[in-house]
Amino acid sequence: MAAILGTIMSKNLMPNYARQPVTFLKGEGAWLWDTEGKDYLDALSGIAVCGLGHAHPAITTAICEQADKLLHTSNLYGIAHQQSLAEALVRITGMETAFFCNSGAEANEAALKMARLYGHNQGYKKPTVIVTEGSFHGRTLATLTATGNPKVQAGFAPLLEGFVRVPYNNVQAMEKVAEQEAEIVAVLVEPVIGEGGIVIPDDDYLVKIRALCDRHNWLLMLDEIQTGMGRTGKWFAYQHTSKLPDVLTLAKSLGNGVPIGACLARGKVADILQPGTHGSTFGGNPLACRVALAVIETIERDNLVERAQVLGQHFYQGFSKALHGVAGVREIRVKGLMIGIELDKPCGELVSMALEKQLLINVAAERVIRLLPPLILSDSQANDIIDTVSQLIRDFLNI
Repeated sequence: MAAILGTIMSKNLMPNYARQPVTFLKGEGAWLWDTEGKDYLDALSGIAVCGLGHAHPAITTAICEQADKLLHTSNLYGIAHQQSLAEALVRITGMETAFFCNSGAEANEAALKMARLYGHNQGYKKPTVIVTEGSFHGRTLATLTATGNPKVQAGFAPLLEGFVRVPYNNVQAMEKVAEQEAEIVAVLVEPVIGEGGIVIPDDDYLVKIRALCDRHNWLLMLDEIQTGMGRTGKWFAYQHTSKLPDVLTLAKSLGNGVPIGACLARGKVADILQPGTHGSTFGGNPLACRVALAVIETIERDNLVERAQVLGQHFYQGFSKALHGVAGVREIRVKGLMIGIELDKPCGELVSMALEKQLLINVAAERVIRLLPPLILSDSQANDIIDTVSQLIRDFLNI
């Protein structure tokens, strides 16, 4: 049956994914089981989505209870769980208002529309947003334009106007843009670059951008779609500083696998989206919001934000020891449970090598082994990941 299903899938699905030759049927915690009954340790979490792991009882309960009551009414009416979720997110972020959608790309679309409205309200004809090289903000036309990766933009020209790109972790480049462009309205940036290879900026990077935005009356818009919900050892990566953004986007682990995104705002743009300016048919439906509330409740109850910080230190120490002096390992970068190991050559084949060892990993930016394990990972599972990945790297580098 599995072979027949695989044949049907490959014939009838558009070939826009380079899928690994495995299909998973069930999961529990950090483990997944394929159609042959083999178990795999998941060090990727569905690309930072399943922060609570797979089949978490609190999430299962929330889905079942809500599905038995109400799935959808539309935003023409009040949605109780949506209001509760907005209140919870405002509490843990320091923001003021929330708009709900279904994905990270949609959350960033909302942020970009807010920036343009903000500019037009000041009389600007061409409101412009500063973005960075190496970033990833989504695959819609606006978020694709904002993304700093020419490979994913190829074939989709003409891209949108209204963006200026600068190197990441370079505030001086932003200051230079301020001298040259008169209609800058916002900076959109990832606190840690994810898809571009776990690039961690200087500790004062966001602080300096905040000061620059305040000086020029720009919006600071942070894309925390991959970094948010405890992954970096804080609820959100900007909380490693004392500065707040004006706009914050999140998705991925907010729903632990149930699609949901959010765009939060405060201050001068807290109420900029008025009736008719933006919307989403499914955004903030009762099911997605009930699940997101269960995610927040579970993370708080089990102290998983602090756990991510502890695990991150464990991974850094473990990899630093295991890979010390290994020629070909350029850098180990860790921020909570965002882990990148950069090699001196492309290493995409490590994904299939790890799959053979029944471990799920990812390679980003061609040379960076990216690990995004769930926040519920045990110490022994972390050690297994360290041991397996370290040996795979040695085998790959022929050491």
